[in-house]
Amino acid sequence: MNRAYLDKLFTVVLAGVLAGLALAAAALPAALVFGLGVKNLMPYTVLPEALKTPQPAQRSNLYANDGRTLITSFYVEDRVDVPVGEVAPVMRDAIVAAEDVRFYEHHGVDVRGVARAFTANRREGTRQGASTLTMQYVRNALAGDTRLTEEQRAAATEITVGRKIREMRYALTLERQIGKDEILGRYLNIAYFGAGAYGIAAASKRYFSTTPERLTLAQAALLAGLVRSPADDPINGDADAARQRRAYVLDRMVEAGRVSAADAEAAKATELALRPNTTPNDCAAVPADHNDWGFFCDWFTQWWNAQPAFGENVDERQRTLRRGGWKIVSSLDPDVQAKASEQVRAIYPETIARAAPTAVVQPGTGRVLAMAVNRTYGTAANPDGQQNYPNTVNQLVAGGGGITGYQAGSTFKLFALLAALESGLPLDTEFDAPRVYVTQYPVGAGPASCGGRWCPENANTYWMDGDRDMWDAFGRSVNTYFAWLTERVGADRVVEMAQRLGIVFRAPADARMAREGAKSWGPFTLGVSATTPLDLAGAYAAVAAEGTWCRPTPVTSITDPGGRTVAAGNTDCRQVLDTEVARAAADASRCPVGDQSMYRRCDGGTAEELAPGLRRPVAGKTGSSERNATETVVAFTPQLSVATIAANPDDPRDAVGGGVQKRQIAAVGRILAWSLRDEPVRDFVPPGQAVAFQHTSPRTGN
Repeated sequence: MNRAYLDKLFTVVLAGVLAGLALAAAALPAALVFGLGVKNLMPYTVLPEALKTPQPAQRSNLYANDGRTLITSFYVEDRVDVPVGEVAPVMRDAIVAAEDVRFYEHHGVDVRGVARAFTANRREGTRQGASTLTMQYVRNALAGDTRLTEEQRAAATEITVGRKIREMRYALTLERQIGKDEILGRYLNIAYFGAGAYGIAAASKRYFSTTPERLTLAQAALLAGLVRSPADDPINGDADAARQRRAYVLDRMVEAGRVSAADAEAAKATELALRPNTTPNDCAAVPADHNDWGFFCDWFTQWWNAQPAFGENVDERQRTLRRGGWKIVSSLDPDVQAKASEQVRAIYPETIARAAPTAVVQPGTGRVLAMAVNRTYGTAANPDGQQNYPNTVNQLVAGGGGITGYQAGSTFKLFALLAALESGLPLDTEFDAPRVYVTQYPVGAGPASCGGRWCPENANTYWMDGDRDMWDAFGRSVNTYFAWLTERVGADRVVEMAQRLGIVFRAPADARMAREGAKSWGPFTLGVSATTPLDLAGAYAAVAAEGTWCRPTPVTSITDPGGRTVAAGNTDCRQVLDTEVARAAADASRCPVGDQSMYRRCDGGTAEELAPGLRRPVAGKTGSSERNATETVVAFTPQLSVATIAANPDDPRDAVGGGVQKRQIAAVGRILAWSLRDEPVRDFVPPGQAVAFQHTSPRTGN
């Protein structure tokens, strides 16, 4: 056994003995400590993952689609790691002087410091610590690692001799494997600086609205002093105590030769000059001047909670979000969102019960660019009877959390159109549509019941009755034509088509009917099922994308703290329609909004004023539920799909009336025009003559 090895072994044994005695405040018999044995005082051969690759809780940041505009953050500890090279040298010097002046001299355990603590504890009856900066890092890393259980994390801070010895053994091992600067950087990232700031980056922002690399001597000394006494933070605690701690650190820096006495005195005389800056936490903390972002943020959390990649249940997924340090670049386009919010409030102000939830979706990706509604996002109390206005956090745009949606009327005729085209019927399928059509579908008593059979009627006899094909029946929204078409293809196929294009049945009665009674659900074609603007915009976006349906997503990318991209942030798209079927549906959808089909077959539409104002190819559909209880407008181009529904979320008996649809049409047109103002004009691909004019076998080619 050589001399160097004996020296190291003696250091370890002595350190372990003295640490045990210091912790026991000189009350533990030396024989007991020595009884631990030399083997139990040696460095460990293997480090736990918590020390090799630490994962302390870090805040996750949600950005707009530019990757820079912060929407909000999510965290239980406000922390974001920075490389040690991005920390000002004065900060590194200050923390070493304050916490472990011999940091660059020892090997993880400072025998001289342990002896000093042991002596002081024996003489003064106090309890002095003997932890090096490396040992403190070990304790913090084990106590904060998200991969460990609560019990394991608690064991890292228990007041026992065994814990102290484990800490020392880990520190010795760590310094054999990792350089001093790396340990210092990890310590700076994990330490708590008070006022809710974990790590040097959060502390720099919290106290001084700056970054670690820009810290001054006075600022660095103040922060270094808070590590030992975070309760003295000058924002919430005692400013005088913080100044005293700052002075202490500056004196230690002078003693260590890290700063001149003159510079230290100048720093002591400096005002604290705090510039407190809080990091937003959760959706309620979106910037006040962008309150409308809250509804998008809320839907993002719904989306995250449904992703199995982040945990087995909602609680685990929330822990992953709030501790994982993710950079989430969302799909939210602040420019499009601002215009959508402006236009929604042109439909309705936020001070009335009626709402106009609106969604903007990108075809081909499913990325949601905007979610707007005429409400204040917040938990402030509303007057009695006003559950959702003027304030709410309920998801009025995307549904969920008790919001099942709203009837979207004739916009659901799209699904009958698609089912018919897919079955082999062409666009020029003709039917002499009567004013009233008695179907085979059973219904209860009501205005659309003829002897117990569903018998819808056209809203405008003069304009709708007569010989129609799919183009002008869709354009003029002829109820009896689509009731007849539904009979031909089967109501269950219409329901299945809607589900295929992302319509979710959130109302229990709708879900039960879709599951057990789809074959007899003829009225479904006229939009009697509750839906949301987001589902509807996504369904029409699939037609815009030539049959590719993409699950609506609030994210563009997700990266972990190491910069690795996470697959959960990828788009989820699939071809759900034959391309020719989708092109034919898009061609017919040009008729309602005043555009012209490729075959010049459009002859009237319910929103003819939309296309002329947009001055680019556009398609879409309007819908009115019974008694105009709700009004809906959907419009799309190859690049964008927008849907808005006017309804009273608190009282479905409150009919919004048909007059609001004019404002909806204008609003949707302005949203499209603004959002696409810098985009090239793109036309729809025309459908082939076969799908337009020929009966064929079922069209399910792709």
